[in-house]
Amino acid sequence: MNAILHAYEVTKEEDMVEPLDYNRRSRMKNFDKCFKAEITNIIRLTEMEKLFQLRMINEDDKNRFTFLPGQFVMLELPGYGEVPISISCSPSIKSIIELCIRKAGKVTEALHKAKRGAVVGIRGPFGTHFPMEKMKKNNVLLIAGGLGLAPLRAPMTYVIENRADFKDVHIFYGAKDPTQLLFDYQYEQWHRIDDINLQIIVEKPDELWTGPVGLITKLLDDIAIDPDKTYAIVCGPPVMFKFVCNRLKDMGVPMQRMFVSLERRMHCGMGKCCRCNIGSTYTCLDGPVFDYWSVMNLKEAI
Repeated sequence: MNAILHAYEVTKEEDMVEPLDYNRRSRMKNFDKCFKAEITNIIRLTEMEKLFQLRMINEDDKNRFTFLPGQFVMLELPGYGEVPISISCSPSIKSIIELCIRKAGKVTEALHKAKRGAVVGIRGPFGTHFPMEKMKKNNVLLIAGGLGLAPLRAPMTYVIENRADFKDVHIFYGAKDPTQLLFDYQYEQWHRIDDINLQIIVEKPDELWTGPVGLITKLLDDIAIDPDKTYAIVCGPPVMFKFVCNRLKDMGVPMQRMFVSLERRMHCGMGKCCRCNIGSTYTCLDGPVFDYWSVMNLKEAI
């Protein structure tokens, strides 16, 4: 989708006070509303990924824009187009939105050349979300591979900020090699949080790597869980889902308690281009978050 969307102006009082609707199918009018945002900070994570911190320009928009862990936005760069990006920050922080963006196309390449102060457009938030309320009083497994740590970061921060509401929490993250690890500047902070088991693994270590080596499923070998009191969130390349989720299934975790994000299938974010559809299911309208049982019943979903 290459059409440029212009920032909207709220002209009706009811539109100003009405909260955003999380059910995209219920109100199509939310599609064309675009918030103006300024890039306030850019953090280089790897050679291919950068973290962009954005701030709404309009003060009323800062209070009106809210999201739930797992949702995404359509990010517009004037003159280039727009792309769907998962939100990668805490839902409790109203002033800043963080988006982890991989350089992978015309729009994202242009974004990687942007500087602080550049103005972009944001539509959303869109999509389904991880059922964090349902997970309370249960054990939680947060598992990410590669770029999957970006969408996982929102539920991670939710769990960390509400640590007393959850039982055992395990965070497992894997990458091809140490140079591809995201958010490495935060690992020490996460390690220091009481009662959270953080483990990081790589497939191809370098001479400085001292951590575990192998596939991410290796990290599941040494944990003991009560499968009927455990939820899992899995984010990463689709090929990873089968290995991780099938392993969890073998450990007794019901497929309805495993949740995956199919954000990589997103394109226009509006259900118009049909690139994300799986049969009659549109990932951008009915997802990107699905429980694993639903994914296994969607042919060619992964």
